[in-house]
Amino acid sequence: MRRKVVDEALEAAKALGVMNILALRGDAPREHEYRLIEERNAEEDERDGNEEFTWAIDLVRYIRKTHGDYFCIGVAAYPEGHADESYPREQDLKHDLPHLVEKTKAGADFIMTQLFYDVNAYLKFEKDLREHESGVFADIPIIPGLMPIQSFDILKRTTKLSHAKLPIELLDRLEGVKGDDEAVKLAGVDAVSEIVERIQQFESNGPRGFHFYTLNLEKAVGYIVERCRLIPQGRDDTDEQVNTFSDVPALMLNGTNKPNATSIPSLDASVLDPTSSLSSASSSLHTHSNRSPSILTTTHGTGALSREATWDDYPNGRFGDARSPAFAPPLSYSPSTLPIPPHLAPRLWGNPTTPSAITALFTAHLSGNSPSQLPWSDSQSLSPETALILPHLLALNSRRDWWTIASQPAVDGLPSSHSIHGWGPAGGFVFQKAFVEFFLLASDWHQILRPHLESVNVREQVSWYAADDCGAFDSSESSEAVHAVTWGMFPGKEIATATIVEEVSFRAWAEEAFGVWAEWARCVGGVGNCEEGGEEGAARKRSRAREFLKECKEGYWLVNVIGHEFRNGGNLWELLLEAAEKGQQAR
Repeated sequence: MRRKVVDEALEAAKALGVMNILALRGDAPREHEYRLIEERNAEEDERDGNEEFTWAIDLVRYIRKTHGDYFCIGVAAYPEGHADESYPREQDLKHDLPHLVEKTKAGADFIMTQLFYDVNAYLKFEKDLREHESGVFADIPIIPGLMPIQSFDILKRTTKLSHAKLPIELLDRLEGVKGDDEAVKLAGVDAVSEIVERIQQFESNGPRGFHFYTLNLEKAVGYIVERCRLIPQGRDDTDEQVNTFSDVPALMLNGTNKPNATSIPSLDASVLDPTSSLSSASSSLHTHSNRSPSILTTTHGTGALSREATWDDYPNGRFGDARSPAFAPPLSYSPSTLPIPPHLAPRLWGNPTTPSAITALFTAHLSGNSPSQLPWSDSQSLSPETALILPHLLALNSRRDWWTIASQPAVDGLPSSHSIHGWGPAGGFVFQKAFVEFFLLASDWHQILRPHLESVNVREQVSWYAADDCGAFDSSESSEAVHAVTWGMFPGKEIATATIVEEVSFRAWAEEAFGVWAEWARCVGGVGNCEEGGEEGAARKRSRAREFLKECKEGYWLVNVIGHEFRNGGNLWELLLEAAEKGQQAR
């Protein structure tokens, strides 16, 4: 990150009254990821380069140098050791400690940890820090990071990315209920609450706080906060105590503001809140009282947010409600939207230069061959549902080069315990409308598929959304339309909707999906991806591949088609293959 960006961010924080900063290294800058010389801004001051901020310690030192003790600075730590990329060779805290010592000496005021589920590993980690020979960790606040369990799949995916170990005891607790989202969430509340309670029993130097990675899903956090009494019911003079603290910045520990036995009145009224963001929240054991009722009424689906608080019971990837707090548009500052490190992309997907080469990747992936993962997929394995519609997906990809990136079959009232389609509480029944989302040439969309979908015999049977990279958008529906494509009926409950498709979330996803083409193009076109020897022919092929992927980004449309008939398998696939056949005949 360039110095100018850092300076502007810090000045903006001061202007807004933000005093607590979590200083992270973050992802590598784009030119370091792809080494594309043409993307570097030649007009930038050469002295303002990314090299000044290579590690988190550089950021800590710079903030201290330029702003003194104004900011309260936190740094990250890894209770189980830090690991890079997806296959760490060795993950051990002893490798991290020298760096953590230096970050702390550079001016850190608190330490916040990566998420973990192995409480024994965390307690050993904190003990090792407190007893470290350097003495720098003796009194610094150490805030454990915890992520409530929202679903079994999210848990497995997140721990894989973060390299957090899952204790066998936790896996055994979840294994029997992993198909029931509600039971998993409740078991997760129990498990994380037990972790909090274990840590509460561990002697701490100073106030004990907890940081929750919420993923914008507040319900499980609310239950944990209530169960562990992190926001205890207070005395009658609570509001007066809160007012007394209105001018005291939370965790402002720098310089003369460092706390001692007399500088912070009544610890049971203090707030430890080192960071705040859209996707995370922090809470302290010693907090203001009279705050839990408003939180817990939201958690139970009442209060100010009313039923909106229940929309996130069954998080299901990006196909959620854009009105939900769990929905977030793509982040413009992300260096890569690819699911793998950019330098691995050419090895996995090659350097395609024709539509048939892209089609070959998709059909090979669908057939269970390499590549195991496509640029738009977070998972390295196909959903079991995919096997049920595999012939249809292969036909769409191979006959017209319509590249499918999301789909599901129709389901008509299967038990919620079903091994493939089941979800939600036991004793219920689940339903699905078939849908498919795919890229196709602009000419195929305008001349073949759209006329077919709007034809008299088809238009009442489907709904569709379509967008291109330039921002053009069209749909068969009004902007307010919301399509439930996965829902369930469960004993003693209202009908629950797990997956919807609607305009706002589709538009946001379309922007991200087309961005993936650009990221892929940078990977195959980067100077850093040259083979040894720099063979001219290989360089030309990479250049052609990069231009071709850019053409795909600019010349294709992304379309989502929903089939309304969900009984007897529905008829979506027949309707789409009929359009594909018309296209074949027109060739």
